[in-house]
Amino acid sequence: MNAQFALPTDTIRLEGKPLSFADFVRIGSRRALIVPEASALERVHKAREVMEDAIGSGRPVYGATTGVGAMKDISWSEDDLDAFSTGLVRAHHFGTGSAFPLEVVRNALAIRINMALTGRVGCTPDLVSAFQRLLVADVIPVVRRTGSIGCADIGLMGQIGAVLTGVGEAYHSGERLPAAEAMARAGLKPFKLAPRDSLASVSTNAVGYAAAIRAIRQATTTVRVLLATGLTTAGALGASRDPWKAVAHVGTEREAGIGAWLYFNAMGWDWPTGTHVQDPLSIRMMSQVFATAFESLTVAGRTVLAATGRTDDNPVVAGGQVLTSGGSLPLDVTVFLQTAQLALAHVARNSFNRCVLLGNGGRRDLPVNLVAPGAIATGFGPIIKLAGELFVRCLSLSNSISAQSLVVANGLEDEAAFLPLVVERFERQAGALRRLAALEGLLAAQAMDISGDTPGNVPGMVYQLVRQHAAFYREDRPLSSEVEAVEAALASDDFVGELISHSGIMELDEFFALGPQSGNGTTTVTK
Repeated sequence: MNAQFALPTDTIRLEGKPLSFADFVRIGSRRALIVPEASALERVHKAREVMEDAIGSGRPVYGATTGVGAMKDISWSEDDLDAFSTGLVRAHHFGTGSAFPLEVVRNALAIRINMALTGRVGCTPDLVSAFQRLLVADVIPVVRRTGSIGCADIGLMGQIGAVLTGVGEAYHSGERLPAAEAMARAGLKPFKLAPRDSLASVSTNAVGYAAAIRAIRQATTTVRVLLATGLTTAGALGASRDPWKAVAHVGTEREAGIGAWLYFNAMGWDWPTGTHVQDPLSIRMMSQVFATAFESLTVAGRTVLAATGRTDDNPVVAGGQVLTSGGSLPLDVTVFLQTAQLALAHVARNSFNRCVLLGNGGRRDLPVNLVAPGAIATGFGPIIKLAGELFVRCLSLSNSISAQSLVVANGLEDEAAFLPLVVERFERQAGALRRLAALEGLLAAQAMDISGDTPGNVPGMVYQLVRQHAAFYREDRPLSSEVEAVEAALASDDFVGELISHSGIMELDEFFALGPQSGNGTTTVTK
């Protein structure tokens, strides 16, 4: 059967080394296909030879000639191996709930391939080719999100491995189909898993890593937007800019950089005069709060990218031997991601405090609740409770869960990191921050109009965006849809791209591949 599909013209060559955020943006959005380097494929061949020697010698090899988990002491005969290998991936298709976005699953496939190219996995080169064919044909397995304790994503990767054998579900040309039908439409046939290939298909944290990469990048974008709305609020409140000068002398390198960004983008318009010699902490310590958040996100980002270039399998091939490994525990990624969650909670508190300052009537003679002069209205007082809810939501989601006690598989797995669950909570936290940014922007625009400000630079951009979606508040009206509209606009590619183009933070924007992306060239291929 012939199948037509759009094939990206750009390629990314994999050699078993860590990939970048820019790489994952291109792979996940199908702007580039991956091509394994010949030298890396040679490592796969050599590792497979070691694995086959071990299997052929009669020595038990976990998950290849033996069962897994509590069934590790059961050995399979040669006649049993085909049924066991096929059954193992299908038994691990137990994920439930909503599905991951396609970009996450594409990136998970790329990570699994890249890990195999380290020459430590012991799978067949054919398995690498089978995963690559899914990406080329854009047959992307449906991976339901709930099903991993974060010690190899067996319930998540099992859904990918099952598709290789022709069962489960997959997307093809944007349509969700039974796996066999999706593969047939793409001209693919079910793949026969050799011994070791089956466990190699499921026993890795590739999905958790891919989901973490997407979540960290999105959270960084959100904090970039919050930095802009926070500066807008500082202008509306007439904050002193001196602390942003001072941090260049007394702060860390990251704090100095954020202070310089704030100070530069406060220029270019008639910045209001402050009313206090010493501003509240939520204004004068913005550089410290945002710098810590960006630094935490960077550490988490570097850690997860490093994980994409190493093997987290069990067993592994090393030193010419097949060895049992504990590398399936993604604890470093999980711990640093949770550290970033704590930093995001501080960003949320900082924003909430600024919202309270905007509405309490204590700055620049602004009216309580930002009620327009002469108006009979309740104003923005009630909606500041939303800011409080969003802050507490962010705070509650920052509580660490990775050290929870859990013993499964007859006591064989006494450690778990819960990485996919941590990522899910991280995503929810970033979502609350996006809404908090919208609320802060709405309040700041009202304060500026009351004071007669004409903001420029980044505050002017935020003000203009808010006013496109929410008029000046004179009479009491519902605000729910306006907050959501401003939230969507602030998070849009158009606004984020304009913000970064106008005033970038080079090392952050480049590392996380933020802003406008290129590489959309495609060509039509018939197979």
